[in-house]
Amino acid sequence: MEDHIETPISKQLSYKELYESSQGEIAELKRQLSELKRMIFGSKSERFIPTEDGQLGLFVQQSEQQAETNQEQITYSREKNKNKQKPVRTSLPTHLPRVEEIIEPKDLVEGAKKIGEEITEILEYNPANVFVRRIIRPKYALPNDKGIVIGELPSLPLPKANAGASMLANLMVSKFVDHLPFYRQRQIFKRQKLELSDSTLGGWFNATCDLLSPLYDCLQNKVLGCNYLQMDESPIGVQDSHKKGSLHTGYQWVVHAPIERLVLFKYSSSRSGKTPKALLQNFYGTLQTDGYNVYQSLSDEITLVGCMAHARRYFEKALDNDPKRATYVLEQIQWLYDLERRLRERKVAQHLINRTRKRFAEPVLAELHLWMKQNIIEVLPKSAIGIAIAYSLKLWSNLARYTQDANYRIDNNLIENTIRPLALGRKNYLFAGSHNAAQRAAMMYSFFATCKVNGIEPLEWLTYTLNKIPEHKANKLEDLLPIN
Repeated sequence: MEDHIETPISKQLSYKELYESSQGEIAELKRQLSELKRMIFGSKSERFIPTEDGQLGLFVQQSEQQAETNQEQITYSREKNKNKQKPVRTSLPTHLPRVEEIIEPKDLVEGAKKIGEEITEILEYNPANVFVRRIIRPKYALPNDKGIVIGELPSLPLPKANAGASMLANLMVSKFVDHLPFYRQRQIFKRQKLELSDSTLGGWFNATCDLLSPLYDCLQNKVLGCNYLQMDESPIGVQDSHKKGSLHTGYQWVVHAPIERLVLFKYSSSRSGKTPKALLQNFYGTLQTDGYNVYQSLSDEITLVGCMAHARRYFEKALDNDPKRATYVLEQIQWLYDLERRLRERKVAQHLINRTRKRFAEPVLAELHLWMKQNIIEVLPKSAIGIAIAYSLKLWSNLARYTQDANYRIDNNLIENTIRPLALGRKNYLFAGSHNAAQRAAMMYSFFATCKVNGIEPLEWLTYTLNKIPEHKANKLEDLLPIN
């Protein structure tokens, strides 16, 4: 009798569990399908345009925004301007050199008097020309057989190579800033009647990196000595010498000091936590990262700040799954970003930034946190909106911590901008030839990213540095960094 009673109940429970499990699987499959469609057909932009009804105004209380307003429709007519102005051509930069060409009228009558002139400026282009620098040093025999004198040879970056500083700098900038692999540069030189082999270019590259290695160490010490850093990682393909024909996935770990405007790339063959732990073993400041759990397990003496852009990304992906909830969160986050934008545009003082964030941003964050805790139990865990809420709740203390210091950013987007050249480079040269080559690439990306965030022309800086570094004092290498 008991068996007859228990069996229907046990079946009923199993059906319920099966239904809940199937609903979770359906939600997960829908999320994967949505992401796949986005990758194939969708836009990569994460820009969110909120509706007017849900958008919060800046520097006003939310209760004031919810007040009803009377609406009236106004119609009017206007005459269309038929005389459209022609577009005004922008003037060309004054710093560019001018080559004048004077064209006199044909069949000019004798006695004609010049009353003015019309000047037309047109941009022209001269392709870069490779030239040979011949250093001639005459020898002189001193009288009375006192010996021979000769002019001192100027310092050269690579004394045993026949490439000067400007040539080496152009090779590096073309590869790591303009994303031209060496084989394409060879083709360009070939059109200029200059034949260079792969081994020659590779030898120049390695020797240049060896010359700059002490400066890279100086940059690393300078970056890791800062109090507030942002960190991220990005994959890079590397040829594996142990497995012929196979491609190993290594990682460039990127560290950015926003206040000091310094960038450091560090290559590692894996994405494990050993690299950040070794790199940050003597760092005790604030680190801003995404939600990768490796960063969460760092030293307790490191203060972690989250990235709001990564949290927003999850909700942007959930718009198809649950538009109402996702739109609400995106509108709140958009309000926080608008507040930060206003503070930057007005160049508000540090103490006022802290005060403004506490007054306006923290209440929005608190309300959003409460909303997430209430809604997490109402959504499927494997759905896109469920994953988005769970991700944010897990890191909420880190995400909201940016309001505690005016120097902290709301997100990690600055460091993602520094990684962009690496992503473009991957599409052009595809992979690094070895682990050593990947680390040398990290060195060059570090220098050029630092040039970029400081508005320094990379070719000019590297040419100057390669001319100076052979005889530069080791204890004053910092003077050669782009920030100086």
